[in-house]
Amino acid sequence: MPTLLLAVVAWSSNAAAQSSSLFGDQAERGPLTLERNSWTYRPPQPAKKIKLNDLVTVMVDEKSTVVSEGEMDRRKKAHGDLVLTDWILLNGLSAIPDPQTKGDPHIRGELDNKLRSESGFESSDSMKFRIACRVVDIRPNGNLILEGRRSVRNNRDIWDYSLTGEIRPEDVLPNNTVLSENVAELSIHKREAGHVRDGYRRGWFLRALDKYQPF
Repeated sequence: MPTLLLAVVAWSSNAAAQSSSLFGDQAERGPLTLERNSWTYRPPQPAKKIKLNDLVTVMVDEKSTVVSEGEMDRRKKAHGDLVLTDWILLNGLSAIPDPQTKGDPHIRGELDNKLRSESGFESSDSMKFRIACRVVDIRPNGNLILEGRRSVRNNRDIWDYSLTGEIRPEDVLPNNTVLSENVAELSIHKREAGHVRDGYRRGWFLRALDKYQPF
């Protein structure tokens, strides 16, 4: 029995697990990198230096939601009782005390004003389009000033877009585009004209009522 046990111990001391690898011997191979071991690896393209008057496409994707609620409860109450006991009487170019033979003028009044109003407003807006902008200026720190305009006309319907803003050169993606969320001092103007716009725009009378609110 002791002889058999020693043989088992001797056999297990010579056993070894698999040490090979598809990447070669660990002691001989270098660090695993995509450049050395990936079949589909492509080295990154060097950053393109953007110059004055170059074109950069801005991907505009702006969404906004506004919810506002207001309530007002106002009440005013006033009471007045005025009596004029002394006055003057004009006699030619002179002024003399008025005897007020018909009695002292007396004014009395009351005011009771109540106003209660509630209002609610909810608005949701979305704007998504692409526009090619020109680099019109380069700041001393390297930031780029963009300016672009776009006009689309379909029969009598017209859509005009304009955009200005400031970006960093490193925010420009390899495909020469930049997201609108990375544009500082972003200013977007969108104007529509034609049959589509006429279908939902307000008339001049409604615009005047909304502006001056006479009631």
